[in-house]
Amino acid sequence: MTTVVKWNGSGMAFDATASTGHTVRMDAAPEVGGENTGPRPMEMVLMGLGGCTGIDVVMMLQKMGQDIKDVQIEIESERAEDVPKVYTKIHVNFKVIGTDLNEKKVKRAVDLSAEKYCSVSKMLEATVEMSHGFEVLDA
Repeated sequence: MTTVVKWNGSGMAFDATASTGHTVRMDAAPEVGGENTGPRPMEMVLMGLGGCTGIDVVMMLQKMGQDIKDVQIEIESERAEDVPKVYTKIHVNFKVIGTDLNEKKVKRAVDLSAEKYCSVSKMLEATVEMSHGFEVLDA
């Protein structure tokens, strides 16, 4: 897996292109020379976490025969006050919406993703206090 990150040529915008050919623009806040044309790199870390764990949970719930209609993942984080401003705490909360969902199956899927399958979560937990939760909502 490779990624190429190229400066846009002005301000603080960078375009990252993955080996799959998909490109994402990252940018900084205007107060540090950016133009706010994309998410910040640290936001991308949280987005990657949400996508990784979301894919796990949806795949598992589908395999478990759950009638899911929507999955929303809200991620709250805290960062160190001093440079480098790394994440110190991350809480991932799932809102799983569907018909006749089995709460035990949803819990199992969320737990398995957090504890075993999500590569991003497993990588972050080495240095970040990670927690997760879920809500089951009727469609």
